[in-house]
Amino acid sequence: MRYWLMKSEPSEYSIDDLARDGSVAWFGVRNYQARNFMRDQMRVGDGVLFYHSSCAEPGIAGLAEVAKPAYPDATQFDPKAKYFDPKATPEAPRWFNVDVKVKEKTRLMPLSEIRGYAELANMRVLSKGNRLSITPVDPAEWKFILDKLKP
Repeated sequence: MRYWLMKSEPSEYSIDDLARDGSVAWFGVRNYQARNFMRDQMRVGDGVLFYHSSCAEPGIAGLAEVAKPAYPDATQFDPKAKYFDPKATPEAPRWFNVDVKVKEKTRLMPLSEIRGYAELANMRVLSKGNRLSITPVDPAEWKFILDKLKP
């Protein structure tokens, strides 16, 4: 089992949306490294830290898990879609997504709090210049965060 931090802008899709819907296709990823994480490494049952980004208070907002293995992102084939890719074909897709299902909405663990723990200092989300929407999380970091999220 592996662990991941997956960023979503709450104005696009929030933890509340995931709690309402139950699961979602994690579509629209257009970074090769993030795509490779989904396509090559994510497995059903992997843990997910649902992270709100590009908002007033970014941070971990909930827990989820990978519910379906990688499959071609349908938006790459739709000329009307925001994420259309004219170089992608159904025979040779370039972009993939996984389905993610909600486990629980948690208290918000803001980025400022994450930065304050020496145990989390190596998290990729804290790396200078990191803009990846999907990053791996070390098992020790996962456990530490879960312990801090519990009331």
